[in-house]
Amino acid sequence: FQFVQQWPPTTCAVSKQPCYQNPPSIFTIHGLWPSNYSKKAWVANCTRTRFNNSLAPKLEAKLKISWPNVENANYTEFWEREWNKHGTCSEQTLDQEEYFQRSHDIWNAYNITNILKKANILPNGAIWNYSDIVSPIKTVTRKMPALRCKPDPTKPKNHKISHQLLHEVVF
Repeated sequence: FQFVQQWPPTTCAVSKQPCYQNPPSIFTIHGLWPSNYSKKAWVANCTRTRFNNSLAPKLEAKLKISWPNVENANYTEFWEREWNKHGTCSEQTLDQEEYFQRSHDIWNAYNITNILKKANILPNGAIWNYSDIVSPIKTVTRKMPALRCKPDPTKPKNHKISHQLLHEVVF
């Protein structure tokens, strides 16, 4: 599995459409993606089982914090898309409820916001080196994270200083 957390301010900054509200300033779940290790890629659209919009109310309340739809107010639309595309590939191991519960549990255990705060790395517009971000995450998760970045849309393409915005952390 690849566990992906996103930084909502970057998601909103690079989105084709503006987010419906100010994005939360915490890393949130983008997805839990079963992967084909031999190809080092995630797999998608595995079965015809579709999203069953009947998550336990307690779980749904937790997911609204850990796995919000930052682009619009329709939480279940985002969860449905992630389940249909990626979650169905985990059905041999996790049913729908377990898939979302496990994702929330991983987010709690390896919360990127908390890991970076403890290392005094705050996404406050400062420029950080790749290793500054990777090192504390690797220490806690015991896995080498991948950082996915996006070009800063506020900087012209020919700007002398080339830096990107942290978008996702994957492990």
